Amino acid sequence: MTQETSPQERRDLMYGEQDLSSLTIFSGSFINYGYWSDVDPDRPITVDERTESQAEMYRRVVSRLEPGLGERLLELGCGIGVGAALVAREFGVMVTGVDRSDEQLERARRVNAEAIAELADRLTFQKGSVTELPSADNAVEGVYAVEMLQHVDDLAQTAREVQRVLRPGGRFATAAFFAPDAVEPSLSELIETIGPGIDVIRPVGEFAADLSEAGLEDVEVDPIGEHVWPYFDRWVAQTEYADSWGRNWLRCYENGWIDYYIVTARR
Repeated sequence: MTQETSPQERRDLMYGEQDLSSLTIFSGSFINYGYWSDVDPDRPITVDERTESQAEMYRRVVSRLEPGLGERLLELGCGIGVGAALVAREFGVMVTGVDRSDEQLERARRVNAEAIAELADRLTFQKGSVTELPSADNAVEGVYAVEMLQHVDDLAQTAREVQRVLRPGGRFATAAFFAPDAVEPSLSELIETIGPGIDVIRPVGEFAADLSEAGLEDVEVDPIGEHVWPYFDRWVAQTEYADSWGRNWLRCYENGWIDYYIVTARR
């Protein structure tokens, strides 16, 4: 009898051995659905445009932190690390990318070797869990995450850890998908990663409450689905996944069952 794998083991496999960043629905070693604006509807989306959409998602999130030059930021679930490198270079900050996967961290150090050498101590990677961050109390000015909190089983503990490591006045920002209200049961049938627990869908208000209860203030929830789902669906339609369950994200958004958000808070 084979032992059933846990949701976390499935996530570790997907991001580790299977290397999600290698799929054609992603590009440029990023792993997010992208923030899009004004892509010409009368022609196919280019790979460069797809990659730029993912880079722009990082810019949109980190700009909410309003980071000053030289400030210290943590990226939760940094994966292959190209987003952390972009943030360190473009915002002039010090970034530590945290990830639980040894394989992802090895890829991050290899893929970003040139950036690590160029940026010196402004770009580092460290193994750790978002529910037990490898950082001291009051250690950083900003914490951010780009499309990874849907993989976390205990968001309340993550919120407490964010509050712990932030300095007074420090800020938190994340981009992720949540349910606008109550979770629609049929999501688990339409989105392949929800049924086995790889993605966990929660009401966005529940996560906002977690942040507040952890002691964070000025919690704001900004829906940005109009800049994500229609364009991402157009991109998927151009790939070998055109007939896959990935096309159901747009359907779920249009039915009001799911949306994409930037959520921010301040310590």
